[in-house]
Amino acid sequence: MVVVFRRGSRIRGRHITGAGAGLSGLTAAARLAEAGHGVTVFEERETVGGRVRSTRADGYTFDRGYQVLFTGYPAVQRELDVDALDVGSFVPGATLSRDNHRSTLADPLRAPSTLVDSALNRDVRFRDKLNTLRLQRALARDDYADLLDRDDQTIAEYLREFGFSDAYIERFVAPFYGGITLDRSLQTATNVFQYTYKALSDGKVGLPADGMGAIPEQLAARAREAGARIELGRGVEAVQADDSGATVTVGSETVDSDGVVVATDPHAAGDLTGVSTPDGAKSCVTQHFTFPAHRKLRTGRRIILNMADGQPNTVSPTTDAQPAYTPDDTQLFVANFIGERDESDEELATQVREAMASWYPETRFDEFELRHTDRVKFAQFPQPPGYRAGLPAPDSPDGNVVLAGDYTRWCSIQGSLESGRVAADLAVGFA
Repeated sequence: MVVVFRRGSRIRGRHITGAGAGLSGLTAAARLAEAGHGVTVFEERETVGGRVRSTRADGYTFDRGYQVLFTGYPAVQRELDVDALDVGSFVPGATLSRDNHRSTLADPLRAPSTLVDSALNRDVRFRDKLNTLRLQRALARDDYADLLDRDDQTIAEYLREFGFSDAYIERFVAPFYGGITLDRSLQTATNVFQYTYKALSDGKVGLPADGMGAIPEQLAARAREAGARIELGRGVEAVQADDSGATVTVGSETVDSDGVVVATDPHAAGDLTGVSTPDGAKSCVTQHFTFPAHRKLRTGRRIILNMADGQPNTVSPTTDAQPAYTPDDTQLFVANFIGERDESDEELATQVREAMASWYPETRFDEFELRHTDRVKFAQFPQPPGYRAGLPAPDSPDGNVVLAGDYTRWCSIQGSLESGRVAADLAVGFA
């Protein structure tokens, strides 16, 4: 995202240019505009949101990629009107599945109805259930800010050190956090696990009534209400800056401003600023399936984890959590595959149907219809132990340019929103 503050504007304050209208760019634009500065955001796509977008067709909502909202994130509480998003939530926990078998593992303190099923779950040892509660209490005492510094271990190493069994890690954590980190091997840094686990305990995990795309749409409305301009279908192609101002190139137009907030994806940000940004990309494929309402599955509003082979890694009963995603006579399920896949959409759909039929043998899946597929090549950047040392600082570009994006903090909605706040604070200081 580029936020542009045009010289000569009637709005008091500095004139800042922004590149990109994702979560970080929109947060920066809203904050700057609310502080009285002139702001114009250039976005090359015809919609806001960056990686957080939704498609609506025939009464259905299809989110791009495997995404949910953690309402417990501090930046979510600060930057968003969560009540207005009308978030429908999943039950804390999951359904553990393999051929002809499924079991329940949930937080009985937050979902009392799951107490008996979770206690009788033979896929998870009693010691692991106690360790889960112990871990929850331990992280409840930690500050979120302190957790980001703990990136010297993998998730797998941390959990084994804490006392969890290999069976628990493989059957529950690997598929559950495989969905969050796109890394079923759990070689991602510990801080990602700790931060998200704490947020799981502090809030809900769910979906806005109008889809995940409602999050950037709300931020865009906030920015516009404060006076910011958001120009869609116009991307920033070049940035030139010194300590007195900046110029951006948008098509055949050049725009002068007091500074620039670059909030594009990390690769584009590197091209615009010359700053080294994270290499690599984690990918995923998500498929959206409809199912007649009368074929009701006993999901308990829990995400379904594939303990066996990750094909798919997870299946989410979307409409059980958020009924607004479909017409009244239909259910929506979202299956997630980690990584890029060579199979065709229909070949992947066959794998999903076969998995669901094995997990729910009492149900027929002949009407489990594929409606939409997203192949997301860049969903996250890799976050192995020590990754934060290699992230660019928001003020690393030369001149009056700052970076905004989760790649300056960590891959998450929290990281995106917080980076937008930091970028806005820095932009206010442009000379």
